[in-house]
Amino acid sequence: MAYWLLKTEPDEFSIDDLAGRNGSPEPWNGIRNYQARNILRDQVSVGDEALIYHSSCKQVGIAGIAAVSRAAYADPDQFNPESKYFDPKASENDPRWFCVDVVFKRKFPRLVPLAELKRQAGLANMVLLRQGRLSVQAVTAEEWKLILQMA
Repeated sequence: MAYWLLKTEPDEFSIDDLAGRNGSPEPWNGIRNYQARNILRDQVSVGDEALIYHSSCKQVGIAGIAAVSRAAYADPDQFNPESKYFDPKASENDPRWFCVDVVFKRKFPRLVPLAELKRQAGLANMVLLRQGRLSVQAVTAEEWKLILQMA
């Protein structure tokens, strides 16, 4: 099993929204960065766990955990001209964008704020703190354990 961090804007989709699915899978879609797409497509597997990170909001930080329930498949939004994620260069035979399905595991008792993450020496090399804009990123087992302790 591998560990990941998935970013989301909570006004669009939050950990509470995922919890509200009552165990039903939710597509983690709309990824439109090639590096993040490649991670989803080539590395993320069923059973992996992911930290859900709220970004672009008043309280930025890690809110909880999801599990990957379906491996990468073509993001259907890329084919829908009415979607904000539509890509006219994508085709069903040659998709450009991928998503995975996730299910809610748990919400942390408190949001672990970015400022607090930055103060932890054990997280100094975390992708989030080095390459902050990447929406899908690996988390090491050591980073995972430390974040769970912080939560």
